[in-house]
Amino acid sequence: MSEIHEYTVNLKWKSDRKGEISSPELPTTIEVATPPDFPNGMPDIWSPEHLFVAAVNTCLMTTFLAIAENSNLEFISFKCKSVGVLDKIDGKFQVSKITLKPELIIPEGTNEERAQRILEKSEQHCLISNSIKTNIILEPKIIVQQRTASM
Repeated sequence: MSEIHEYTVNLKWKSDRKGEISSPELPTTIEVATPPDFPNGMPDIWSPEHLFVAAVNTCLMTTFLAIAENSNLEFISFKCKSVGVLDKIDGKFQVSKITLKPELIIPEGTNEERAQRILEKSEQHCLISNSIKTNIILEPKIIVQQRTASM
């Protein structure tokens, strides 16, 4: 596998504060706009801020899935809420903090501490998190699910 990868994203302005992103590598497009928090922003449309937070959240998941697979970690489900905070710092807006709140359900008998370490390692190795200056906070929750007796 090559050490260098490229990902092409094209943007086309549609009207007002709205555009559409696409990629020659992907079959779908995504409508994007200025968020409603800003003048002439548009509700109910993905914003750059949402996409930025989503990129960090998605990277955590994909990194976790790879590390969990390589570590033979058995789990039942993974989901993650993420919250990005936009601040004005030194006169410029920036996403200063993203809190990731993964919820991992593991079967009874799975080592919780090991699952915790794998989640932490996933955040540390996320290439998106490692590419930005935003402070990433990990607040994992691990739930052990009882095994049911089979008949």
